[in-house]
Amino acid sequence: MELLEQVQRRATKMIRGPEHLSYEDRLRELGLFSLEKRRIREDLIAAFLYLKGTYKKAGEGLFTQACSDRRMSNGLKLEEGRFRLDVRKKFFPVRVVRHWKKLPREVVEAPSMEVFKARLDGALGNLG
Repeated sequence: MELLEQVQRRATKMIRGPEHLSYEDRLRELGLFSLEKRRIREDLIAAFLYLKGTYKKAGEGLFTQACSDRRMSNGLKLEEGRFRLDVRKKFFPVRVVRHWKKLPREVVEAPSMEVFKARLDGALGNLG
């Protein structure tokens, strides 16, 4: 993953204009995310599809939903499973839960995929 990030770092330096900026500033200027943020973004989009969209029926067994009536809640809380093996920490449902919990309510409760993506990009852009 680090090797791919280096390729993106070099490619953004080749573009005239923002080549003097730091890597993070070049990405922001070009409207791009780091590879790590793009992976998180795609994971969250897939989770949205499982939970609300195309794969809702399959998503019911993939994620465990937590009951939460708190006002600070984003409306759809997922529970993080507990596993004895560290290898399970890299599985899709486990990777997604930590990031899903941090999303604001307006992102999670988006009425459509297009709105979700736009709001998600805004939320990821604010992560810094």
